[in-house]
Amino acid sequence: MELTAQVLRSLGKMSHPNLLVDAEHFDDAGVYRLNESTAIVQTVDFFPPLVDDPFTFGRIAASNALSDVYAMGGTPITALNIVGFPDKELPGEILVEILKGGQERVAAADAVLIGGHSVRDAEIKYGLAVTGTVHPDRIATNGGAQVGDRLVLTKPIGSGVLTSAAKQGKLPVADLAEAIDVMVGLNRAAADAMMKVGAHAATDVTGFGLLGHAFEMATASGVSLVIDSGSVPLLAETMRFASEGILTRAHKGTLGHLGDRLATGDVDGTLVGVLADAQTSGGMLVAVAPDRVEELQLELRASDAHASAVIGEVVTQTSASILLR
Repeated sequence: MELTAQVLRSLGKMSHPNLLVDAEHFDDAGVYRLNESTAIVQTVDFFPPLVDDPFTFGRIAASNALSDVYAMGGTPITALNIVGFPDKELPGEILVEILKGGQERVAAADAVLIGGHSVRDAEIKYGLAVTGTVHPDRIATNGGAQVGDRLVLTKPIGSGVLTSAAKQGKLPVADLAEAIDVMVGLNRAAADAMMKVGAHAATDVTGFGLLGHAFEMATASGVSLVIDSGSVPLLAETMRFASEGILTRAHKGTLGHLGDRLATGDVDGTLVGVLADAQTSGGMLVAVAPDRVEELQLELRASDAHASAVIGEVVTQTSASILLR
């Protein structure tokens, strides 16, 4: 997380009258205005396999990439495959299944897969470059959270812990079913719900974990976020494996970047690690006015969202951007 911040600072800020959202506040995607009623949302994401089944991996990677457009309140319209593949070591049938999985999720989003690019690589990597559309006046960003807002999370946390446990042979593949269901699930319904109720800010929870992406929201909005750690929904067995030290390496980077801008209070250190741990195709973290939070929860439940948990609130900025309780 710290390296990403340093690199972006060194590149400087792009300026254009039609550039509505750039990387300055680590939003999930960039937004460029085409005309008074239409802007395009652009993003790219890819990574190595988290699961052994190639079709499932393709579905997860595609859902993860599509999520960035949903986090901006946009609608995905097209996608391009991005592939790294060791074609000298592995049969092409594996790549076919990965691409079929990605295509299935793109179709589920009512978007169109229009091509892509591949390179020979030492390990498999797959993802998408996605383009979506949004009205220029109805963009969701991570920078609009207001004091008094409630924080709602739409998927449980724990995918990083459980996929790591499976890779180490400590969790049977069959027991990954819940995590896979969560990772494969599109954030489409959550995005529709948050836009319908007029959410003030949103971000999806991915590689920087819940705490990292919450920190980005707090910084961009000029506020602090109080997170009730006991209210954060967790995938089954997450704490058991985390207590054995099974976490992705990313959690250390996130905690190091936050430093004293994270106040952990008396929250158990293992749980702090879980909340900082990398997630794949995680849910939306949404800041919504207190008088609209019940409506948002009802909308999420009606759409069969994986979670509709109120996990905290937005407060006046303090020396710590994130306060756990």
